[in-house]
Amino acid sequence: MGASARPDAAISRLNVSAYDIPTEVPESDGTFAWSKTTAVVVELEAAGCPGLGYTYADPATAVLIDSLKDAVVGRDAFDIAAVWAALVGRIRNLGRPGICSMATAAIDIALWDLKSRLLGLPLARLLGQAHESVEAYGSGGFTSYSIKQLQEQLSRWAEQGFGAVKMKVGSRPEEDAARVAAARQAIGAEVRLYVDANGAYSRKQALRMAESFAEAGATWFEEPVSSDDLEGLRLIRDQGPPGLDIAAGEYGYDLVYFRRMLEAGAVDVLQADATRCAGITEFMRAAALAASHSVRFSAHTAPSLHTPLCCAALPGCNVEYFYDHARIEQLLFDGAPRPANGMLRPDLTRPGLGLELKHTDAAGYRIYGNS
Repeated sequence: MGASARPDAAISRLNVSAYDIPTEVPESDGTFAWSKTTAVVVELEAAGCPGLGYTYADPATAVLIDSLKDAVVGRDAFDIAAVWAALVGRIRNLGRPGICSMATAAIDIALWDLKSRLLGLPLARLLGQAHESVEAYGSGGFTSYSIKQLQEQLSRWAEQGFGAVKMKVGSRPEEDAARVAAARQAIGAEVRLYVDANGAYSRKQALRMAESFAEAGATWFEEPVSSDDLEGLRLIRDQGPPGLDIAAGEYGYDLVYFRRMLEAGAVDVLQADATRCAGITEFMRAAALAASHSVRFSAHTAPSLHTPLCCAALPGCNVEYFYDHARIEQLLFDGAPRPANGMLRPDLTRPGLGLELKHTDAAGYRIYGNS
């Protein structure tokens, strides 16, 4: 259907399903350990056209989405802002952060995908493409890995042409300096090294570790302290080594969170995750907020979703090619992008996100719904 045509676009169906995908080996970061990841998928339909959205969340999110169907079905698929506002209104007494925001996100993402498909446009073009491609950085290096596993994974990404890779720290602080040095040895001098503590350190501990990470050539220190500790983030940013950027924001669920982080001067790079922050609608607002503060903007995980979004976000600097999500998205979705020489490009030959759920392949992992 041409972009100039507008069909009768009443949403006729919302289906939600959830899938548990085991990790290849147990994984952990500085504050958490896991052995599986749950993907919650929303499928919409209007005028015979499908729309697909997803989030990474607890299965309870799927149950909540089912309870929100009446705020979506029957609405005009083009009225995304109105549907988004209705969803946020419905969750008012349940709390905006957490699974409420992730449930809203999965629906909102499906709405944008549906609108793009109805208009016959790739999502990046519908949003207004600012960049032809966006840098991907390989992300994994879990604290549960041995030094050998760490070096093998990071060096593999370096060999594939990634310009930056990220590893986890914080589970065993006394080992972190040696692990970061081992990572640098594996990737060579040219590849940028990012370090992510997931808020595991105290302020003084983070300052001390920042010095050793900088000595190993790290240029990115993510959540050195809790992302709720804005004063602590600002302290590390102001007193840490020159050239070591502070990044945070992945746990942002609403625009106010991002505004507070930016007003506190807490980060050099603002991160956001459309699968958490109530979808594409709020993600693009966060990007504009970052631009208004002259701060770089980075997408947290979910690379298949964030590739077109960061290509449409003027301050977008990179997308996290997170090992778990990259594997899961290749497993669940036809059309999931793969980096070429460390860059991700939206497929402009496919409308919407360019993704199709592989129903047959996904069925063996399904724990909720009947997709």
